[in-house]
Amino acid sequence: MATNELIDPPVPADPEPPRRRGLLLLLLVANSAMMAVYMGVGSVLLPTQIADIAGDDKVAVLGLIGGISAIFATAFNPIAGALSDRSGRRNPWVLGGALGSLAALALLGSVSTALLVGIGWCLVQATMNVYQAAVTAIVPDRIPAARRGTASALVGLGLPIGGTVGVLIASQTADNVRIGYLVFGGVIAVAALLLTSFFRDEPRPEEAVPDAPAAPKGARIKAFLSSLGDHDFRWAFIGRALMVLGYFSVVGYQLYILEDHIRLPDGLTPPDAIALLTPVSMIAMALSTVVGGLLSDRWNRRKVFVGVSAALAGVVMVVPVISPTWTGMLVFSALNGLAFGCFMAVDTALVTLVLPRAEDAARDMGVLNIANAGPQIIAPFVASAVVTALGGYTPLFLVGGALSLIGALAILPIRSVR
Repeated sequence: MATNELIDPPVPADPEPPRRRGLLLLLLVANSAMMAVYMGVGSVLLPTQIADIAGDDKVAVLGLIGGISAIFATAFNPIAGALSDRSGRRNPWVLGGALGSLAALALLGSVSTALLVGIGWCLVQATMNVYQAAVTAIVPDRIPAARRGTASALVGLGLPIGGTVGVLIASQTADNVRIGYLVFGGVIAVAALLLTSFFRDEPRPEEAVPDAPAAPKGARIKAFLSSLGDHDFRWAFIGRALMVLGYFSVVGYQLYILEDHIRLPDGLTPPDAIALLTPVSMIAMALSTVVGGLLSDRWNRRKVFVGVSAALAGVVMVVPVISPTWTGMLVFSALNGLAFGCFMAVDTALVTLVLPRAEDAARDMGVLNIANAGPQIIAPFVASAVVTALGGYTPLFLVGGALSLIGALAILPIRSVR
């Protein structure tokens, strides 16, 4: 009997890993759908729609709409995260955000003025960030700290997979943006239905305790942003913000860069060029996402992966400056994908390890997502100003590269994570 007692406990294999794998697969689908919307609509359909409406003013109009809409993303992400924490549920916010996005995308596809396009895209950003805040919080909710590099890497594959699928869908529907918007609305709605149907919310025990008296408004705001008072979280926030600002200052204008800066082969249109460049970038991104996440877990090192990948993202910005050709863009897309994929996978794991309070995970991840959405407020204005004032896209690549390099340096002061 003593021997059996020693042998028996391991026999019922830990049920958590199979459930965890199923959850991660659902999160991969959810994140892939989200990135399909962001990349397909943001990189192709929206710039195409604006170019048809605004003509020669397309750069300025895209900058204005992109900047204003990102304010909605910045506000709704942490607010939805905090409400999700308070409710103790993720699924209603996932499903509600997705269905709201479906309605907003349908509206966006039916309008034909710059003002209405701006309103529609603001609504898409708001509803998508409700969805994103709840989905993002599930990893720190359910995945042990020692496995978050691997989990973040798998979930991070949503960017290359969703980005590739999204751009391919968008390039095929660029001649009929209304259909394209409806397709993307259907994609995000189906992904949300899958996740909420097969993943059951598990409220924390303390959520059964009656709510404490409401704190004064000023105290709530202070508590909401309290994570930025934490030394390591603050530097992770700064590094992410700079990296995202550098990246989106360039990527947000990729369609116009291909139209006005790069010498494309005869017969290759800018939307078709994006459809070819995106798989190159995303395959590289998928590779570096998986390798970076796995190695960061194995070696228990995060900062070196985050810092080196951010530095590489800065350096590769000079490639289209030196060689504004189709070959140059292929090289740039591959190297930029390697850098950004590794950065986002490992930086996400790093951030989950410096969260000040586990019980405020969604709220604090929402605050961190200000570092994703906030720079996107600035990026369109920065890009538009640089292109207009400094005379083209070469200065834009240099500014984007400098921002990424500074973001790499911002990782160094983090103390609690190696």
